[in-house]
Amino acid sequence: MAIDNCAMCVGGKGFYLNSKETSDPSRKNHSKVSQYRMAFDTPRITKTETSKLKNLISASFKPLSLTIPIGDGEAKIELRSQECTMLTLVGTRDSFAQSQAQLCAGMQLKAPTRAKYSQGFMPIGESDAYCALIPGLPEDLAKICLALVPRSQFPVMGSVSKRWMSFLESKEFIAVRKEVGKLEEWVYVLTADAGSKGSHWEVLGCSGQKHSPLPPMPGPTKAGFGVVVLDGKLFVIAGYAADHGKECVSDEVYRYDSCLNRWVELSKMNVARCDFACAEVNGMIYVAGGFGPNGDSLSSVEVYDAEQNKWTLIESLRRPRWGCFACSFEGKLYVMGGRSRFTIGNTRFVDVYNPNDNAWGEVKNGCVMVTAHAVLDKKLFCIEWKNQRSLAVFNPADNSWQKVPVPLTGSSSTRFCFGIHDGKLLLFSLDEEPCYKTLMYDPAAPTGSEWCTSELKPPGLCLCSVTIRA
Repeated sequence: MAIDNCAMCVGGKGFYLNSKETSDPSRKNHSKVSQYRMAFDTPRITKTETSKLKNLISASFKPLSLTIPIGDGEAKIELRSQECTMLTLVGTRDSFAQSQAQLCAGMQLKAPTRAKYSQGFMPIGESDAYCALIPGLPEDLAKICLALVPRSQFPVMGSVSKRWMSFLESKEFIAVRKEVGKLEEWVYVLTADAGSKGSHWEVLGCSGQKHSPLPPMPGPTKAGFGVVVLDGKLFVIAGYAADHGKECVSDEVYRYDSCLNRWVELSKMNVARCDFACAEVNGMIYVAGGFGPNGDSLSSVEVYDAEQNKWTLIESLRRPRWGCFACSFEGKLYVMGGRSRFTIGNTRFVDVYNPNDNAWGEVKNGCVMVTAHAVLDKKLFCIEWKNQRSLAVFNPADNSWQKVPVPLTGSSSTRFCFGIHDGKLLLFSLDEEPCYKTLMYDPAAPTGSEWCTSELKPPGLCLCSVTIRA
């Protein structure tokens, strides 16, 4: 296989990595080992910069050609066959490390020879030996190269090899993307299908891309479910079958990988439930309360560990609660709204869970009958049923609430679904208005300029919206 990676930089200085072969008998299982010789005529690249690129090509992969924009130039990677004979690299340094110095690199090497095995078989011990992301390229640098590829190309990259697929779906890939400043923010919406009870997920046309439907989610159409975003992935949790009502409460959990554009089924919950609260806290997913299979109100709480794909029951709520929602502030879980059988009507109590103590506390200054909510700029934005043309803004620093009137510009709707894009709050109308525009609130704008309209809107009735950065 031949790989050519070329990215031009401003200026003509660079370093060169040349390989030479060794016949060290102690390395007979790796018959040809590449060693690199460096000659620098620019300031030395730091260990931190060279430690950002590991895991990028599997032993078997399909032909692929990728062009990666880097700064004022571009990088081109061509994967032509399984016999890697040469790799060249010329790349800008500041594009992926935000360094003030500039860097060019050229690399020529021969990959280790290896026996050919039938598909799906490799002797134990040899699979790891040849499992480089990009043969001949240091792992850290290879990871950066893949992280620089535009997000729209991720599903294609995932089909190149198992090694690439494994890296693309890992937490490390998102971390490298963040480190090199290449995270892209996409808004996903669940919209109702016209003339039917069904619904489907799709990506809104943000940042120049077109509206694009997601693959159908497994299982029956559901209602009363919860959604959480964690590590660039969307989790759809429990709920009940929309065609059969709340007597068919589910314990199923599905995960959508925004990089690979696919759904997978995860471990089932300990307790089937619907109309519950859920949120991500410190890299873990918490669910609390809701209705159980027999229509009983629940106080049970469980937490999901994505690394182990396991649900665990933890300390229960102080009271059963349903129709509630949850959010995370300062490493704590806040459960608000909804109802409790121990109170008449809706409850204003806010249950606060501290994972460090595995204990629940309580704040009495909550909100009731919330129809939409979102967390933005370390504050909670809500719309309550009794006042649909006003935002209720919660500041967890002092447990205070503030009211922000919603203007009539763009939409006269009294029902909204929230979305978030580019640090702004989007208000998608839930009423059928032929020419409405999405209202947009910018909390960072000068006083009097916070509200404007956006052309970004779902193609149909928006049932749910999440924002994923990957």
